[in-house]
Amino acid sequence: MTNFSDELYYKRSLVDMTIQPMEMEHAKQICEWQYESPYDLYHWPPWDIMQQDEIEFGDPVLRRMQYASVLNRGQELIGFAQFFPIVGVTRLGLGLHPALCGRGIGTDFTRLITREAIHRAPKNSIDLEVLTWNVRAIRTYERAGFIVDDTYVRQTPEGPAEFHCMVYHSSP
Repeated sequence: MTNFSDELYYKRSLVDMTIQPMEMEHAKQICEWQYESPYDLYHWPPWDIMQQDEIEFGDPVLRRMQYASVLNRGQELIGFAQFFPIVGVTRLGLGLHPALCGRGIGTDFTRLITREAIHRAPKNSIDLEVLTWNVRAIRTYERAGFIVDDTYVRQTPEGPAEFHCMVYHSSP
């Protein structure tokens, strides 16, 4: 596993992050990420199950069309993005490597992914969903230019949960 605490390998700067198509090796790595509680609900199933059941980036077509890897300047995987198409909207899904969460890089990470979404579909609005209890993520998204547009309950694998839909307006 990469030691992201070494500043030689990672700096908190947009220029040090790039987006590229998600490779199968990156998808496998993401399935191994382990988040601390209460963020452990963001764990993905094991790679063999993802691939067998063609779940999300386990489906090669969906991976190619909707998913991207975010790499640091050393070409190490630091996160991923999903660009989910809805009529007139690009809905973002994103995940940062667990070792990098809470380290102050989420805003630049989110801005990079948002810029990519604008590049891919410039006429679309951009939104994302976030659990209402995830204050850390909500603050990050607000700093990246998103505002809460709606709040609702929807079903999750753990049961019903309350979400905010946050819409991108502009970079502060």
